[in-house]
Amino acid sequence: MAIWLPRLAVDRWRHAEGCERGQGADAEPYALIAETAHGLRIEAVNDTGLAAGARPGMAVADARAVCPALKVAPSDVAGDLAFLERLAVWAHRWGPWAALDPPDGLLVDISAVAHLFGGEERLLAEVQACFAGQGLVARAAIAPTAGAAWALAHYGKASPILAPFSDILEALAGLPVAALRLDGEVLLVLRRLGLKRIGDLAGVGRDALKRRFRHRSPAANPLLRMDQMLGRAPEPLLPVVSVSQALVQRGLLEPIRHSELLAQVVADLATDLARELEGRGEGARRLELGLWRVDGDVVLRSLEMAQATREAAHITRLFAGRLDDIDAGFGIELVRMRVLWAEPLAVVQKGLGAQAEDIGTSLAACIDRLTVRLGAAAVRRPVPHPSHIPERAQRWQPPLESEPVSQEELAFHTRPLKLLDRPEQIAVLYATPDGHPRQFRWRNGLHEVVRVEGPERIAPEWWRERGSTRLRDYYRIEDSEGRRYWIYRAGLTGDGRGGAPDWFMQGLCG
Repeated sequence: MAIWLPRLAVDRWRHAEGCERGQGADAEPYALIAETAHGLRIEAVNDTGLAAGARPGMAVADARAVCPALKVAPSDVAGDLAFLERLAVWAHRWGPWAALDPPDGLLVDISAVAHLFGGEERLLAEVQACFAGQGLVARAAIAPTAGAAWALAHYGKASPILAPFSDILEALAGLPVAALRLDGEVLLVLRRLGLKRIGDLAGVGRDALKRRFRHRSPAANPLLRMDQMLGRAPEPLLPVVSVSQALVQRGLLEPIRHSELLAQVVADLATDLARELEGRGEGARRLELGLWRVDGDVVLRSLEMAQATREAAHITRLFAGRLDDIDAGFGIELVRMRVLWAEPLAVVQKGLGAQAEDIGTSLAACIDRLTVRLGAAAVRRPVPHPSHIPERAQRWQPPLESEPVSQEELAFHTRPLKLLDRPEQIAVLYATPDGHPRQFRWRNGLHEVVRVEGPERIAPEWWRERGSTRLRDYYRIEDSEGRRYWIYRAGLTGDGRGGAPDWFMQGLCG
């Protein structure tokens, strides 16, 4: 069974926006765009945008000329693929395995399964109803081979079911050659040769096709695709297999209400979970602790580690800080700990005389403790960001994540030790026309400039700024009391981008 999701990207965007079809954000013309070598191009459009004239493949500027109210959002190919993988796992309800058919399809093995749903027609009806219930547009078809099912789902206009013993070539002869899953360049060559239908291609000798198309890729070989569709050549498919999460739990003979007993149960679960993770060769990055009370309420506590770990003592210590405010009610009868995010963590064999590593003194353990005590967003570190504008030249990220760029790629002149959160305007009392100020007032203080170094000219980022943005000339100055500052002049006299230049305080030097 082949399942085609022609509106996958738009449907997933609608799920993310939390709106129904034609309601909320989807009531306005919306397009998902991507950066290409020829500028911004539309990857997908919602129904309202299609009705307004926008089409996939159009340049954004051309689409807005047709539909000025068009709104755009970035497309996410990786997110669409991950969503498709989750759908493949969900599709196991109709067959023993399901495979991806990127970028917007699934292939499900339903051999000897259809009778469980009352026949193939009822199976297709259930598939359509389930996807419609999820807000997804889908077309499904059933055929003896994956290639034939794909052709029916994408281009079939008659019955979406092809009998197992029917003549596949005769049934699909009227479909276009694009139903063979060929590359665009191969389709163009076939159309120029006058081969527009599968039946036309079947009338050409195999030797002629072999001489003309000697490519190894299946998508560039019409003869191989034809054989796969007819069942003459095997087509290996890679099924999507769901990986179960590591989970341990304790069902208590008697409900517990005291924190000491709960802490002991959590320690036992952490030991069991560490043993389970070691068998998998993994370490936990995010954990969830669930507590089932006698009255039916469930209390959840989660934590995220800076690095993958399976140290039971460390996990127990972190959860201990999350159990103080738990209301046990009439008692807790079930405790469950599961891994929400795991990473590979190999087992390292140390020397015979080596001491066990003390997890309590590692940097990751320190960060975990600070995060549990202060909050997830409280522990961060600055990293370089590819921008030559000083206030944009760094970003904050979790402490142990890898840096996006290296320091060598962002080599600047010497920067001050402290940058202000926002540049503060200063009042210059006297300055040469194109030089540095002699005196300036900042935060109600008058400063006499005695030493100057500069200027360092920084142009605006023309690809993200407006045309009226002015360039900057930076100076490192020292006042009469020995204090050093980093100031800049925004604009030049007579640059045509505003009035007189303004002066700003950007940072404080050591």
